[in-house]
Amino acid sequence: MIPVSADRSAATTVQQQASRGFWLRTLHQWHWISSAVCLIGMLLFSLTGITLNHASRIEAKPQVQNLQLELPAPVLKALGEREEGNAPLPARVADWLSNRLEVSIGSREAEWSPEEIYLSMPGPGSDAWLSIDRETGAVEFEKTRRGWVSYFNDLHKGRNAGPGWGWFLDVFAVACLVFCITGLFLLHLHARQRRMTWPLVGLGLLIPLLIALLLIH
Repeated sequence: MIPVSADRSAATTVQQQASRGFWLRTLHQWHWISSAVCLIGMLLFSLTGITLNHASRIEAKPQVQNLQLELPAPVLKALGEREEGNAPLPARVADWLSNRLEVSIGSREAEWSPEEIYLSMPGPGSDAWLSIDRETGAVEFEKTRRGWVSYFNDLHKGRNAGPGWGWFLDVFAVACLVFCITGLFLLHLHARQRRMTWPLVGLGLLIPLLIALLLIH
């Protein structure tokens, strides 16, 4: 006859194994899903992390485009009577400029004064601006492109990339957190069979900590 304590011990072991199996399956599932979601982003952010760290060594030759136009009288009249403040250009003016300059004016806010309207249009890897003389309708436009490296570096920083890219960065960051946290729990579950698990995790914390304390002034 099997003792009751032995039955309870066997049942506890089975229950623990079942619980461990459940968490392993769940964590592996979330780990691979989050890794798939953030894989390309992590590759790009790792690469641009290197280019940002060595930005002073990477030569860039900015390309500057400068154009002068003149607003037709009906378009100039569409500017209306606003004298000062910040406001988007009227739709008719924005559409005319977008078509002629091949840029997206959209609903960006311009700086209005009685003599001039100034619109800044920075973007990832580029800077652009235009000014409109309110009396003559003369338009001056300038755009500077700094190349693909600068473009991806600005995406890395979320600089002048718009709200859509900002949302992507938030989703990407959450996916990275899920990837790291599930990875940490998987390390915990496998640590008994891999003795170097926690020393390596500790080393990953210790190295940047020592560099920050000793080498950053």
